Amino acid sequence: MSDIPVRQIDAGPNPDRIYVRSTTGFYQKLRTVTLWALMGLYFAICWVQVNGRPMIHFDLPERQFHLLGSTFWPQDFFILTLLLIIAAFGLFFVTTLFGRVWCGFTCPQTAWTFIFMWIEEKVEGSRNQRMKLDRKGSLKKRIPRKFIKHELWLLVAFWTGVTFVGYFYPIRELVPDLFTFNVTNGWAVFWIGFFSVATYINAGWMREKVCLYVCPYARFQSVMFSPDTRTVTYDTNRGEPRGPRKKDTDRSEAGLGDCIDCNICVQVCPTGIDIRNGMQYECLDCGLCVDACNQVMDRMGYERGLIRYATEREVEGAPKRRFQPRTLGYGIAMALLLGSMATLLMQRDTLTIEVSRDRGGLYQTGPNATIENSYSLKLSNRTNDPRQLSVQVSGPEGTHLLEPISLELEPLDSRSLAAVVRIPRSELEGMSTPVQFEVTAEGSEASNSARTSFIGPSR
Repeated sequence: MSDIPVRQIDAGPNPDRIYVRSTTGFYQKLRTVTLWALMGLYFAICWVQVNGRPMIHFDLPERQFHLLGSTFWPQDFFILTLLLIIAAFGLFFVTTLFGRVWCGFTCPQTAWTFIFMWIEEKVEGSRNQRMKLDRKGSLKKRIPRKFIKHELWLLVAFWTGVTFVGYFYPIRELVPDLFTFNVTNGWAVFWIGFFSVATYINAGWMREKVCLYVCPYARFQSVMFSPDTRTVTYDTNRGEPRGPRKKDTDRSEAGLGDCIDCNICVQVCPTGIDIRNGMQYECLDCGLCVDACNQVMDRMGYERGLIRYATEREVEGAPKRRFQPRTLGYGIAMALLLGSMATLLMQRDTLTIEVSRDRGGLYQTGPNATIENSYSLKLSNRTNDPRQLSVQVSGPEGTHLLEPISLELEPLDSRSLAAVVRIPRSELEGMSTPVQFEVTAEGSEASNSARTSFIGPSR
C-alpha cells in the first residue's frame, strides 16, 4: 500500500492568507448541518407570518416587538434584558463543558465565513488548486474565476443586508419596494448597504481575523476553562516524538509516536493554528483537525483519537469529574433566570390603563352637592385579538362616572379618551381623595387598574 504523503505546511503565495483544506468526517458533517440550518433560519424566518404578522418583527416606529406570535412593548424591555443575561449564562455553561464550540458550530461569523469559503471552493477549486491559481494562474483563468467568486459574495452579502433590514421593515413590503425603487425610508437603504459591505468584508476578506483580533470572546474564554473542560486536544504522550515514516515502520524501534507530522491538521484549520502546540485562544473547537487526523490514523492503521475532544484530566490519565462547581453554578443561575422569565411572561399585562388628571382646573361643582374631576384615560390592548372593554371607577360611597365608558379596541390598538368622575361632597376625605379606575375585557379575566387622586374643596 502507498505511504502517507508527508510535506511541510505551505502557506501559499500569500503568507497572510490561510488556504483551508476541505475534509470529511463526523464534525465536518455536524458543522455543515448546523451552519446551513442557521443560515436557512436567518433567511427564512422573516418571511414566516403568525396571525397575519411576521414571526419576528421589530417595529421601531410603533414601538412594538413581535416575537413568535406575541407582542412586546418598551415597558417589557426588562424581559429582553433578562433573555440576554440567560443567553450569556448559557454561553458560559456550554464553554465550561465543551470549550469554544459556540464559535465552531453556531457563531454568525463562522456561518457566513463557511458559506463564503464554500462558494470560493466551488468556483476556484480545492486548496491546492486555489494556491496554484494565485501563484501561477494566468490572468485568463484567474480574472473570470475571481470575478464570479466576488459577484456571488456580493450577492450573498446584499441579501444578508436585505434580510437583516427585513426584521425591522416587513420583508414582504421591502423586497417589492426595492425592486420597484419605491423605498421611501432612507434609513432602510442605508442599513442594507451597511450590512452588505460589513458582511462582504468580514466573511470574504477578514474571516479568521475577526475571531482572532475583534471578537472579545477569544480573549476571555480562558477564564472559564478548567482541567475538566472538554476541548480539542492533541495527545502529546501518544503522538510524540513525531516524524514521517512508512506505514509498515515499527514505531517502537524507530522511537516515534503516532504523529507522522503530515501537517494536515494545520491545513484544515480555519484559523491556521497547529493544535499540537497546545491549547491556544485562536482555536474554535470546530473539530476539523479531529476529522483530518482520524483519516490519517485510519490509513496508517493506528487507533483514532490522537487529536480528539478531551479534558486535560483525561489526557493526563486522571479520573474524570462529572460536574465542576462553576458549571453547576452557571446551570443553577440559568435555571433560576429561566424560571423568573417564565413567571414574568405569564404575569405580563395584556391590558393597560393610564390615568392623568385634567390640569385645566382643580375641580367643578355639580348638582346635588357633588364635586366633579376630569381625567384623561389611555387604554391599550396588547393582544392580537380585538377586545370589548369597559371602565369603572371606585372610591367613597356614591363615586361614579358621569357617562359610562364602553368601547372596542382593535388588536395592538390604543385609545385616549376623557372621563368625568362625580362624588358627593359629603363623602370626600379632604382636599385629596384616592380613587381607582379599572378596565376589564368582556369574555375574559383580563383586567387592570390605576390609582389616582380626586381633588375637592377644603372643609
